[in-house]
Amino acid sequence: MSVLAVLIPPRQRDADAAAATSRSDWAWVLSVDGRSVARQGQGAPASWPAADEVVAVLAEADVAWLPATLPRAPASRLPQALLGLLEDQLLDDDVHFAVAPGSSAGQATWVAVVDRPWLSAALQALDTAGRPAVRAVPLLQPAASPPRGHFLPGRDDAERLHLAWSDARGAAWLSLDGTLARGLAATAGAQWTAAPACAGAAEAWLGHPVAALGDGERVLQAVAGGWNLRQFGLAPRHRGAGRLKDGWRRFLMPAWRPVHIGLLGLLAVNLVGLNAWAWQQQRALGERRQAMVGLLREAHPQVRAVLDAPLQMKRETDRLRAAAGQPGDDDLETLLGVAAAAWPDDEPPVAALQFEPGRLVLDIDGWDEVRIAEFRDLVQPAGWQVSTEGTQLTLRRAPEGVSR
Repeated sequence: MSVLAVLIPPRQRDADAAAATSRSDWAWVLSVDGRSVARQGQGAPASWPAADEVVAVLAEADVAWLPATLPRAPASRLPQALLGLLEDQLLDDDVHFAVAPGSSAGQATWVAVVDRPWLSAALQALDTAGRPAVRAVPLLQPAASPPRGHFLPGRDDAERLHLAWSDARGAAWLSLDGTLARGLAATAGAQWTAAPACAGAAEAWLGHPVAALGDGERVLQAVAGGWNLRQFGLAPRHRGAGRLKDGWRRFLMPAWRPVHIGLLGLLAVNLVGLNAWAWQQQRALGERRQAMVGLLREAHPQVRAVLDAPLQMKRETDRLRAAAGQPGDDDLETLLGVAAAAWPDDEPPVAALQFEPGRLVLDIDGWDEVRIAEFRDLVQPAGWQVSTEGTQLTLRRAPEGVSR
């Protein structure tokens, strides 16, 4: 699934929301598989390449992170509950909240805080351009382990480096002039990266080599994370289809690759197993057919062409039985014997009957349902079937496979 990640221009603190998102030279990154950069560039929405989905990416300094215990409240009232919980830590009440994926009520979680008018205007600008964002993700996210530090040029002065830092305690956008950044430099086990243009300066400041990480690769790392800031009031309108598409998109992410491989392996094993089972069944069926043909030729050697072994076996057996003077199930003698054995003692002889091979119709005028049920119960265990219509009772041999 191709993904177009659009970097929302950083929020200008002294500009209104509409002006902050009115720029037409937005940067973008295109990935065909969600893992590697296919193309990247900068320009107006009309110049952006086509993709299966569009993801808005927010700059490091535009998202604040606050730890909280998720309140126990309905989803519709959760923003108000978070506002009451975090009000003392906010400088402005007109903010948008988003909680970490997989958060549960009563459990500790991270809450992303964004300026609501600015983010709403940015998402509206994408909608107006005909490229609505299915998700909005923060470029800088808290990382449980290991701690990560990435060096970037400053927004206003490219010569001054800044540090995007994330660990289990949160995420922050720091200037290298402060003591906090210098204190983080001594963090054990941290992963250090830098934009290629400032890798040399970062190594000089840090005192050891750092790995170069391109802007496009870093954007895709953020997109591959589980965060989605489009929650609550900023959630997409088409919730049902959106959630289904978002779930499918998550399933296609590289993090699910082991599941993909496992499902493909399971499918392959099932296909092999089904083919093997079908081959065995086909072979067993063929062996049974050959055994039936052999039995027919052994019992009736006069039969030369075998077309339907069971049917031909029955016909030849019926001929031998008829030649020996023995009645069969379809003969009148057999049907009359079955009817006579079950005929009620207090009933007079049958007044009329009709016969055709395999079927005997008796006149039972005056019989009630109880008497008919008694007659049926007597003949059914031997494999005979009884049906009634008006004053007539029909007796025939039950078909093969019918419960007796």
